[in-house]
This record gives sequence, C-alpha cells and structure tokens, in this order.
Amino acid sequence: MYRIESGQTPVRALDVDQMCRLYGASPDMAEVLISLAKESKSKGWYHAYGEIIPRWFELYVGLESAANRIRTYEHALVPGLLQTPDYSAEVARTRPGVSDEEVAKLVGLRTERQRLLVRKRPAAPTLEVIIEETLLHASVPGMAGQIDRLVEASTAPNVSVRVLPLNKRLSQAAIAGSFVILDFPTNGARSAEPTTVYNEGLSGALYIDRLEEVRAYAEVWNTLTHQALSVEESRKLMQAIKERNHD
Repeated sequence: MYRIESGQTPVRALDVDQMCRLYGASPDMAEVLISLAKESKSKGWYHAYGEIIPRWFELYVGLESAANRIRTYEHALVPGLLQTPDYSAEVARTRPGVSDEEVAKLVGLRTERQRLLVRKRPAAPTLEVIIEETLLHASVPGMAGQIDRLVEASTAPNVSVRVLPLNKRLSQAAIAGSFVILDFPTNGARSAEPTTVYNEGLSGALYIDRLEEVRAYAEVWNTLTHQALSVEESRKLMQAIKERNHD
C-alpha cells in the first residue's frame, strides 16, 4: 500500500477491486476506478494521433472519458462530441499550415471521442449542450448536415441540445467564453474526481477544480439554462435555420 500511495509502483486492477470491496465503493465507482487502473498501464488510444494533439489536451480526453455528466457551452463552434466529419475537417483547416493528413487525423480523433456517447460499459455519460444561435448561421460547408446531426443527437436519451436565441439578454457567459463542466461518478457524497471546468484557448487550457471557481461557472450555466430554448423549441429553430440558410 505504501508503494502505491507514494507512486513507487502502479496500482493493479485487482488491487483496486479489492480496495473497492473493502471500502464499500458503489458498483459504478468501482467500475470507473478499475478502468482507470487498467488504463494507467498503457498509453491512451489518443496517443495514436501523435503530435496533432497538444499535451494539454490529452488530459482533457482522459477526463472526458471518465465523466458521467458533461455540460458544454459554445458560442462559436459546434461542440466536438457532436461534430460531423465534414464540420470537423473545416474546423481543423483553420490551423495555420495544417496538412491534409493532419486534417484526416484530427477528424479521426473527433470520431473516436464521440464513441463514448454510445458506449455500454461504463455507461455513456449525459451530455448537455447549450449553443449560441449565431453559430448555426455560419457559412460553413456541410452546415446543413451538421444541423441534422444536432437535431438527431438531441433525440438520444443521454443527450440534450439547446439553443440560445439571438434576442437573449447579455450575461456573464459573454465574459466566461466557451467552457465545459465535467462531473464524475460518486460513492455516496464522494466523487472519483472533483468537478472540473475546462476552458480552452489558442495556446493552452485551464483546468479549474477549486470549489468557489467551479461554483462561478455553475452559476453561469444555470443562467444559460434559463435563457436557452427548450430541447423541442431548439429542434424547431435549428430546422428553420437549416431550411432558410443552408438548403
């Protein structure tokens, strides 16, 4: 135990299983921890994508796969978990000097990440998305198909997509910018990982887990949920925008 706790030796899945039984961890918590123990001995699947993934993004991919609830607010781009290959390719091409091969790898990375929304074990996370109406009007090749993807995704039991209409009131979201809130499985009152806010920029990302700072983002999220259209209203608006602007 002292070698595990001091980082002198990796923890085995068998060790984690026994400790979870001893400490009375819930089945969901045990499953997540055992999976993390198995992953700790091997490189993540995302290592296959080589240098196209910044080091600071690798941590996010791991946290995303361990989360059981993902809340995403986007003001400029469709969230990566719901992007079509065509849309992902257009986003990838905004990188200076990117090659066609790198674009293909970035699209593959997006597709691989999206598998978590339909996985069986551990159970797929809940994905709650709020997007600005403005981004749906963007002149992006394949936008009609992307809107179809958003509408289709919102019918899944673990996914909701809501739109912030153009006539909404100004709020702190304008200052916060795009962000993701990741929640993790709990064992009673305890979580495998603290709730974490992810905020990405051009040259890096912030990972925020201090309680008061997370609470500030949670308050912004609550404001957004009151301003956004319902899932059904959002579907109707997205369809109308597609028919008017992109067909």
